[in-house]
Amino acid sequence: MDPYFGYEIAAVVIAAYLVVIVLLGRAGYIAPNRAVSFFGPALMLKTQRGRNAIDRWARFRRFWTAASDVGVALSVIAMGTIIALLVLDAIVSFRISPSQAPQVSEALGLPGINPIIPIGYGIVALVVGIVLHELAHGVVARSQGIGVKSLGILVFVVPVGAFVEQDDADMMTASRRRRDRVAAAGILANFVIAVVFFVALSAVVSSSVAPNATGVGVAYVQPGSPAANASLAPGDIITSIAGTATTSAATFQASLANTTPGQTVAVDYYSASLGHAVSAQVKLAPSTSIKGRGFLGVAVSFLTPNEMKQTLTSPLSSSSGPLVGAVDWLVLPLAGLEPLSGASTSYFHLTGPLAALGPNGFWIGANILYWIAWMSLLLGLSNALPLVPLDGGLLFRDFAASVAARFRKGWSAARLDEFGGRAATVSSVLVLVLLAWQFIVPRLL
Repeated sequence: MDPYFGYEIAAVVIAAYLVVIVLLGRAGYIAPNRAVSFFGPALMLKTQRGRNAIDRWARFRRFWTAASDVGVALSVIAMGTIIALLVLDAIVSFRISPSQAPQVSEALGLPGINPIIPIGYGIVALVVGIVLHELAHGVVARSQGIGVKSLGILVFVVPVGAFVEQDDADMMTASRRRRDRVAAAGILANFVIAVVFFVALSAVVSSSVAPNATGVGVAYVQPGSPAANASLAPGDIITSIAGTATTSAATFQASLANTTPGQTVAVDYYSASLGHAVSAQVKLAPSTSIKGRGFLGVAVSFLTPNEMKQTLTSPLSSSSGPLVGAVDWLVLPLAGLEPLSGASTSYFHLTGPLAALGPNGFWIGANILYWIAWMSLLLGLSNALPLVPLDGGLLFRDFAASVAARFRKGWSAARLDEFGGRAATVSSVLVLVLLAWQFIVPRLL
């Protein structure tokens, strides 16, 4: 079978889509003043429905003003944080080999394209994050006296997002402060969503999940290895080797450090398939990586089952510190844990009322909560980039104009806006360079 068959089908579908919209556009069915208009290669399907609901929600003007002011402050912090991370990535790129460099697909936070983000969970999370992001823009815009012309969905072959179209004339005449509140509203909404769904996941996991044993989780067993011969399998938990408790990945490695090829050691583990603890005498093979050391033939998860539960429920309370705990929570997809999938769900048993859902139902729900939190955090951070036309780019433009106003008292409003636009253009170019840097530089060295 052609390995590129899926890509070829996708290319044909996209080409057909582009031909159809070009023909419809030439026929006058797609235009700025119609219910369907262009947004680059995508289509905006507009409707007037929903504006009354936005107006009702926007009545609480003081609340939305205060909340969006907090959003502006959070956006500034997020902007500085993500720029610092991009600079750090640029520095690190000098020290990594081409094989270690990230793939271009990893730069796009799109389900099905980014290999880290699963299609099903990713699409659900992306829709929730984008819809609430855009609604926040609309509600805060109305609370600031800025009109909303339409709402709708964005389509590129399939629905890829949502939008709330503000009145351009109102946005241009509004004060910088009011415009900034509208721009920051979406970023704030994504951060709030991330916190809400993180708390929901924490509550669900803490009350319903218990590790089967204290030890290291088996992620992979090499066929024909001593571990395979002893019936170890992914999903099992190794509790001790040669009398040494394996309470972490480090102690697991230490338990094998002084072994030799041909040595028989006691391996105690919890068998997920049998549902109870097992003690086996295992004859170690020669290690292929470290001469003279015994080889068991398993790969263990970088987090133990106890650490996984801790990461999902209270990462800032991690024994390794809040920063490490937060990073562990973020990188779970990199370890294929999503937060938990496949054999790793076998490290646990369910308790409490939610156990009635069964493992499949429970973990699907848990992963939905995790991915909505994860994707919303990603959306909030990425939108905070000082890159036009993202929210951060609009904020940076007004920030630059405000700074110029303090030092150039004689400049007119038009000149200040022009300066802000140029500053945003410069920042956009720098951000694009930093984004491309980490993919290109390692492959040039």
